[in-house]
This record gives sequence, C-alpha cells and structure tokens, in this order.
Amino acid sequence: MIGHIAAAEGAPCPTLVLDSRQLPQEHNALLDVLAHVRPQLAAAGHPDVLKIALLAPAAHPMFDLTYRFVQCIPGRRGDAFDLVGSCGHSIVAATFVANRLGWIPQLAPSHRVRVHVENNADTVVCEVDELHRSGGNVTVHFLEEPDADPASFLPTGAMLDTLRVGSTLHRVSLVSMGNPYVFVRARELGVTSKDQLFADDPELFQALVDIRAAAATRWGFPATSVFPKIAAVDHFTAGHVTVRAMSVPKWHPTLALTGATCLAVASVIQGTVAHEVAQEAGCGTGSVAMETPDGVVVGRPALIGPSDNPRLAWISVSGKRASYLQPISLDLVLNDTIKEVAA
Repeated sequence: MIGHIAAAEGAPCPTLVLDSRQLPQEHNALLDVLAHVRPQLAAAGHPDVLKIALLAPAAHPMFDLTYRFVQCIPGRRGDAFDLVGSCGHSIVAATFVANRLGWIPQLAPSHRVRVHVENNADTVVCEVDELHRSGGNVTVHFLEEPDADPASFLPTGAMLDTLRVGSTLHRVSLVSMGNPYVFVRARELGVTSKDQLFADDPELFQALVDIRAAAATRWGFPATSVFPKIAAVDHFTAGHVTVRAMSVPKWHPTLALTGATCLAVASVIQGTVAHEVAQEAGCGTGSVAMETPDGVVVGRPALIGPSDNPRLAWISVSGKRASYLQPISLDLVLNDTIKEVAA
C-alpha cells in the first residue's frame, strides 16, 4: 500500500494519509492494521508522524472528500490509537494529498473543497487562497448546518464549571467546536506574563495535564483518549487572547486549528472563561485574534440574527499552509476482501 506524507504549518507533526477504501472499516480490524504502520514509519525515518488521515473521495454529492482522523499515542508498551476527535491541520494537509492524487478537481485559487469528518460529523470547507508546486494556502471554514445557538457548544450546559485537582479548585469552561476543549485562565495558575506562559515550564505543563485528566474523568471521556484538549488563556497583549495549548505528548508549537475554532467560538459565548478574557482584551464578536508561541491566529465567527439571540453559521480561520512531502510504501496486513478492493 502507498501512503502519502504531508505537513501543515503550525502542526506538531506531519500527517500520513491513507486511502480508507483499502482499509478495514470495523474498528478492531482497523486498529490491527494500523499497528503495523508506526514501526514502518520509524524505519523509514519518520518517527515523528503521529497523525493519520484516512481519506477517500466522497460518495455523498454534498461532499468532495470523506476524512477520518487517527491520533497515534506513543507508549512504552506500544502505540495506542485515538479516533474520538478530529484535526484541522491534518484535514488541510490531506486536501493537498487528494489534489495530488486527482481525487478532486485540480485546485485553483477560490476553489472550495468540502470535507465530511467521520469522527464527529463536522463539515469543513478548505477554500484555496494560493497554490504552489507542492501545496498552498487555504482558509478553513467550519460550517454549522443548520446554524446553531452558541450555547449548544457547551457540553455540560454550563458556561463555567469547577474542577478539583488535589485540594485546589479550578474555574474552567468546557466547549466543543471542532474538538472538545477545556479552557482555564493562565493567571489562576500563577502565570503573570506572556513570556511566562510561553516558557517551557514543566510545572505549568503538569498542572494542565492534571486539570485535563480531571475533566476527562468527570465528563466521561475514555481514559486512553487525548480528549478533551486543554489550553490556558489570558490577556497579556492588547487586542489579543493569549493562549498556550498542549499536544501529544508535549506543548503544541502554536494552536491546533480545531483549538482556534473552539476558542474563537468560546470567546463569543457569554460567561465562559474565554469570553471573559476576550472582553478584557477588547476583541469583537466577529474577529478573535489569538496570540500563540509562534504567531497570531485569527478566528472569525459568523454570527447571524439579532444581537440578543445570535446564531453561529460558520467560523473561518485563514492563512493555513500545507505541503505534500513524499509517498511511502507500507507493507500492511490486509484480509482477502480488502486486498481485492485495493487491487
């Protein structure tokens, strides 16, 4: 089987794209096949690839591609795989692989590629802004069909929740848009500056690990899952929400694309930690500038309807670049039925 490696700028690692039509659909059978992937990636010089995109041309007439995300979780006893959530950077990278393979009409500026995310039924549109030989730059739109009450993105129904870690109580907001995220104020973790938030502080990292674990336990996420994600947010720069997020198994170099969409939506939901910070920073409802360790990401929630009862139609994040890197030959164990499809 031939896989394809592509990388999106700002992602913690490249993405391996596999043709989902050549793989088992049953969960355990799929995991058995994927267990053979990571050792071969490492042997080929790609031990850093922890994201897998299972991709295919869409049969549904409303979409161009179907996408399923797999997060690899390295462990001492072998890798685990998490299929609970999605990954925006991986979607962008996979779109340029699909273009290279001819699975979609040849891309050009202003073209839009509609992606159905099988993990969570999201609709994601990659709109091409510019192209180069191996990739390009896109604006990514997360659509709500039909439009939704922003409060519907609060899984617990509460703008604020309290989590106990040891003897300490933490104010947090659990918001789910793109992926579920726990947002906590950095100042309430003892952080008083942007430089301190962006430092490689093991104590801060462990504090976020512990809060995330408490959230996962309280709200019923699988113990082996990387979800919900977590990010510390605060206001240290005028006009910006400053944010530091975790990835697997380290700090995120910037902010996940789904994290940017989730934080931007959380920023317009009154009463959340993110809204509190965004108001202090002076962010408007139509544009939220998020300051990360590697630059600024801007999320643009499209709110429609009256100001006292707005609804979210979509949210856009621009300037997402990705490039095709290379093909890779994989020797995967497939059953006879799958081999016939692959042939």
